[in-house]
Amino acid sequence: MRRKQPFALVTAASFTSIGLLLATPLWAWDGVVEKQRFEIESFTTQGGETIPNVAVGWEAYGELNEARDNAILITHFFSGTSHAAGRYEAEGEATGYWDAIIGPGKPLDTDQYYVISSDTLVNLGANDPNVITTGPATLNPDTGEPWGMDFPVVTIRDFVEVQRVLLESQGIESLHAVMGASMGALQAIEWASAYPERVERLIPVIGGGVADPWLLATLSAWAAPIRLDARWNEGDYYDGEPPTDGLKEALKLVTLNANHWQWANKAFNRDWADDARDPAQDITARYAIEQTLDDIAAARAALSDANHLLYLVRANQTFMAGYGDSLEAGLAAIEAPTLMLYSENDLVFAPEGVRRTAELIEADGTEVTLETLEGNRGHLDGVVAIEQASDTLRAFLE
Repeated sequence: MRRKQPFALVTAASFTSIGLLLATPLWAWDGVVEKQRFEIESFTTQGGETIPNVAVGWEAYGELNEARDNAILITHFFSGTSHAAGRYEAEGEATGYWDAIIGPGKPLDTDQYYVISSDTLVNLGANDPNVITTGPATLNPDTGEPWGMDFPVVTIRDFVEVQRVLLESQGIESLHAVMGASMGALQAIEWASAYPERVERLIPVIGGGVADPWLLATLSAWAAPIRLDARWNEGDYYDGEPPTDGLKEALKLVTLNANHWQWANKAFNRDWADDARDPAQDITARYAIEQTLDDIAAARAALSDANHLLYLVRANQTFMAGYGDSLEAGLAAIEAPTLMLYSENDLVFAPEGVRRTAELIEADGTEVTLETLEGNRGHLDGVVAIEQASDTLRAFLE
């Protein structure tokens, strides 16, 4: 190991606004991206349940070459979307979460690669106009009402299967690489385990091969505030007021856990939220970090759905690479050279678990490189500090 330190079935598919996007050698992506829609008439989950009329959004940066072998799939994190790079308006600002590494001349060079990403099933941003997803908030065609908690349980493998059908609809049978952060790392690992013949390179970022007990408990804590909100009503709230208070508290925990105490201490000290209100004198006064976490959670909650968060929690909790008898077998199936980027300060995915994943992949002879990401954001350094891995990524993809 090189270490650097500092069973879903698809019965039918249809799609709109796709095209094969065959390359012209001198074409350059200008940074403007269009969210597109992909539909599957009927999808059978890993658990054997059927979901009709599945729709997810997708984006692509760069062009697919004539051989259709230059595709890099980006799989997104828990609260993420398919918007990995670029901007939606010509005069707008780039808002992709990995703009630092995706684009012309960047490590994921859009002059060379066709970089594609899709929204997952049960995407958290069910109320985000730039997200297309299918989940509890979606109308069940059999009832004309939102699915609610009648929506089937879905898994990371189900996310992979939807992506597979999307790629096949564009004639893509192999991937130059699969790369994803956090929950995206789980999807990337599952891709390489389930379809070793299709994945040429694997790049899991801030994620490992299994949801260990620490992650199981962390995810459970994220779900708890929603279930405690009376407005959740066992998931039946679409005709009334949603459980916004519970959702905000859940998202506050997500934000806090995804960061690190070094960030909190440096950014906020013990500052008050209001200079005129001393928490030692006023029980309703807040500290700055409390107010900031509340503000972030409120903004995110406006675009999110509480039931979708619960389903994402379960999808992550049930993950084990390969979904077979053992983690060892699931990771042994991986044949693609693997680059694992992680943070020693990660409070979500234990660094020990990432290193163990690397050891198990390598045990069967697969080449694995481990590289740490430096920073004070902990888990989130896999998103906000990814640029520091640019040289490593560029070399690995060549």
